[in-house]
Amino acid sequence: MNKEQFDKQNVFGLGSPNTAFAQYFIGNSYLNPLVDPKGATLIPFNVTFEPGCRNNWHIHHAKTAGGQLLICTAGSGWYQEEGKDAVDLKPGSVIVIPANVKHWHGAKKDEWFSHIAIEIPGEDCSTEWCEPVSDEEYNVEKY
Repeated sequence: MNKEQFDKQNVFGLGSPNTAFAQYFIGNSYLNPLVDPKGATLIPFNVTFEPGCRNNWHIHHAKTAGGQLLICTAGSGWYQEEGKDAVDLKPGSVIVIPANVKHWHGAKKDEWFSHIAIEIPGEDCSTEWCEPVSDEEYNVEKY
């Protein structure tokens, strides 16, 4: 899928360059908040990844509840939990990431990718950013 086709599929829009979290990504990503963050208890973001872009390994810590919800909306990407095979993501895929699970997500090598990301409320929630996903880990045959 080329960028023009992707933009037509990406109904929630590209948003702005993700400069605030760029240090935790390999490649370029973009954030588009879907609600006004002021006073909101849930803030869904449309996160767009350029081809080959992925975030670092990370963990959404929580004492109770917590975690993250991904709703894939456009393009093609990957999700992987530590110690497990990567999962193919496409529009309509939904991933529920339990709290305290080390994982990463991002675009396929030659594809743009977008998902809505929602932090699940919980007690004592925090995100721990870990090491980058290496090229060796990213390029492993996934099928």
